[in-house]
Amino acid sequence: MFEGETFVARCLSALGEHTPELAVKDLVAEAVSRPSEITSTLGLATQAGLFPLYRSEQLTVLKVLWAPGMTLYPHEHRMWAVIGIYGGQEDNVFYRRTGDHVSVANGKDLGVKDTILLGVDIVHAVTNRQRVFAEAIHVYGGDFFGTPRNEWDPDTLEARPFDLERAMAVFAKANEELQAARLD
Repeated sequence: MFEGETFVARCLSALGEHTPELAVKDLVAEAVSRPSEITSTLGLATQAGLFPLYRSEQLTVLKVLWAPGMTLYPHEHRMWAVIGIYGGQEDNVFYRRTGDHVSVANGKDLGVKDTILLGVDIVHAVTNRQRVFAEAIHVYGGDFFGTPRNEWDPDTLEARPFDLERAMAVFAKANEELQAARLD
């Protein structure tokens, strides 16, 4: 059975490994191989958001829920990240940096039970093109909320400082649209 505290403890222990990001990737892959157990523990998806399970300077573990049709503009983490999908699909577009701008390089669609390791320098945008929530465990090798980094304007692809409030507004708007669609 997936237990949040045990999972976090194992991720913290993995930080002592020679390549902690690979050890964490194995832990995330093991967890998402049993998606119903995660859902049983973390609950059914009812709204989009970033839901912290653990946060420190060394590690952040989030439950990330993407609403149907939601897109988050290009951004970086400036730390490694492991993403594991336990519901729906998360579509990633990866970008190449050119000065203060980015251009599309490639992409990867992640479905249930898929896991991916993102390096420190990766820039990506995320879309949920499905009609169901995309449900994921994200583990970051640092403080996701406290690390200064960049995002890129979705129209001009010009760099700007990452703004957590702007990102959270994207989640809030997706929740408003989801609620409006439910009322129709």
